[in-house]
Amino acid sequence: MNEIEQLKNDIKQIQDRNARVEVDKAWEVSSARKILVAVLTYIIVVLFFLVSDLPRPFVNALVPTIGYILSTLSVSAVKGWWVGRRE
Repeated sequence: MNEIEQLKNDIKQIQDRNARVEVDKAWEVSSARKILVAVLTYIIVVLFFLVSDLPRPFVNALVPTIGYILSTLSVSAVKGWWVGRRE
């Protein structure tokens, strides 16, 4: 393979990698992911509360779930403030 073909191949590999990274990045900040994590958090905490025989597991499991949701909302705001101070 000549040098031009090798460079084309390298560029193609970099573009493919960048496309995968962009999809991963989009998933990390997606609402679908946040909702999925919130639902799974709620289910796991309810199960834990049921097994532990704690009172009102379905209501009390909302506390960590709402905490997670609030943290995802506030993290982006704090990040924007932090990045703005660095620029």
